[in-house]
Amino acid sequence: SLFRLKDLEVAELRDSDVHVKMLAAPINPADINMIQGTYAVLSPLPAVGGNEGVGEVLEVGRRVATLKPGDWVIPAGTGLGTWRTQGVFPEEMLLKVPSDIPVLCAATLSVNPCTAYRMLADFETLAPGDSVIQNAANSGVGQAVIQIAKASGIKTINVVRDRPDLPKLVERLMALGADHVITEEMLRKPEMKDIFKSIPKPRLALNCVGGKSTTEMLRHLQPKGTMVTYGGMAKQPVMVPVSAFIFRDVRLRGFWMTQWKKDHAQDQETLASMMDALCQLIRRGQLTAPACTEVPLQDYKAALEATMKPFTSSKQILLL
Repeated sequence: SLFRLKDLEVAELRDSDVHVKMLAAPINPADINMIQGTYAVLSPLPAVGGNEGVGEVLEVGRRVATLKPGDWVIPAGTGLGTWRTQGVFPEEMLLKVPSDIPVLCAATLSVNPCTAYRMLADFETLAPGDSVIQNAANSGVGQAVIQIAKASGIKTINVVRDRPDLPKLVERLMALGADHVITEEMLRKPEMKDIFKSIPKPRLALNCVGGKSTTEMLRHLQPKGTMVTYGGMAKQPVMVPVSAFIFRDVRLRGFWMTQWKKDHAQDQETLASMMDALCQLIRRGQLTAPACTEVPLQDYKAALEATMKPFTSSKQILLL
């Protein structure tokens, strides 16, 4: 195992530092990829795992202007190392979030809901009544897409892998506001036509799988539509029929939240307005934390194992 639970001295608090007591931090697929060394950003070792989570400010250095003890904070970027009970971080590495939202919502706010929000906003101009198709719809991002789209009057077609407990999963996604939940096999069936009697063909497809699932999803995209790839869980390339390019002029784009945050590091307004919008949805009950299993830090091994299991429908959250 690459992991050990270690007791470390808390670093000295310098003028621009913030001493944070971590409250909760999820285990995301990207965290695992970073540990395996297959991610585009790797922390120098030895490192603390975890890129997402929420903490409470205990103490601030005398030059810190934006935060005070009692505030809740989440990471501003990637690589903070959130799987710890306490840490001392430079002020600019933290973002303040309201402490009146549920702790699990705050802990899972900075990656998946932001990814969902940006992909729905930045690639196609969607109006109420428009539709979006996505695969891996039961992922953290998928659940956020369903809810954010629903709140904006956008219809979602949600593709999931067939599985033993499929009816239960369908029911859960419908309860979140999904309009249609289908299996990858259904994408090839003539019954797909029935869906498009009541809603328009999607102008936007969101892909985090790759391989056959993606090619099938692309078939249903409107001419000039956009497919955004933000993950590759099948570890297979995206295959596009030439006809889709020539006769339907589909656009293929990519999205990576880490890069978006780097690109917008100077643009605090855009970041703040996204965070405000997401927190408003959370307060109104229109955006909930993904299905979670809460695990005490000392049981981290079980949590990591559970994250790697196939057909995982619950996100492991370390309670710190």
